[in-house]
Amino acid sequence: MSLEYALNGLFSIKSDVFSFGVVLLEIVSGKINTEFYQSQKSISLLGHAWSLWIEDRPFEILDQILMKSCNSSVVLKCVIVGLLCVQGDPDDHPTMTNAVMMLGGDMATLPNPKEPPFIPTTL
Repeated sequence: MSLEYALNGLFSIKSDVFSFGVVLLEIVSGKINTEFYQSQKSISLLGHAWSLWIEDRPFEILDQILMKSCNSSVVLKCVIVGLLCVQGDPDDHPTMTNAVMMLGGDMATLPNPKEPPFIPTTL
């Protein structure tokens, strides 16, 4: 659920983009967003993906089943686009059209994602 809807009950065209980003990260990781990542001290898949991203370990999110058959540049592109879609500020989310174009385009042109809306924990 997008942050603007969860906090304010506001639904916008950017809400779909947020959900798309969550689904991208779920597909790549093989995990659902609401799973608890106690060992990584994150409360959601978004927090886990962001932690791996800022620690320059984005491939560690990849589902082990996909490891042998995946194209690493496609995985990285999916992680980046997923994180771009779930950034904290809805104004920073790409449009759905842009998100799809990013998946089909050159990775060198992708902007760096900003932090998604999640609450880090200290377990």
